[in-house]
Amino acid sequence: MIIRSAKMSDLEELTLLEELCFPPEEAATRESIRQRLQTLTESFFVAEIEHKIIGLINGSVTNSTVIFDEMFKDANYHISDGNYQAIFGLDVHPGYRRKGIAAKLMVHMIAVAKAAGRKGVILTCKDKLVKYYESFGFINKGISESTHGNAVWYDMVLEF
Repeated sequence: MIIRSAKMSDLEELTLLEELCFPPEEAATRESIRQRLQTLTESFFVAEIEHKIIGLINGSVTNSTVIFDEMFKDANYHISDGNYQAIFGLDVHPGYRRKGIAAKLMVHMIAVAKAAGRKGVILTCKDKLVKYYESFGFINKGISESTHGNAVWYDMVLEF
């Protein structure tokens, strides 16, 4: 498996992966993924096996310590020299789960954020994933104000 920067030619494959991994009300749309590919060039990565994309991680850079819903819809909230790397999506194809791929993508994103001089990484997750992200050192800041996809989310932060 390799981890590499995502590119525009990956758009269709990434859209299908997002649809496989999230319910329709939570999945990033094709247009949103296209916008992220154009804007989040330093923070959109894919995991690939034999030229097949099996996972992705992406998010904008911000000065906020929490993710707010507008960030999911508009990549223009991205601030290249911001303090925090946000994570919008961590997807692994269902056929490749429980093999450590998500963890490798997360470790990669954390390393990239550290190397870029960020102060930390932020994300939102559902209750069932709080412990998973805590295993990387994230701290649960409680229920998020985000209502993305009409779900209950928890704000998580990893400070460097």
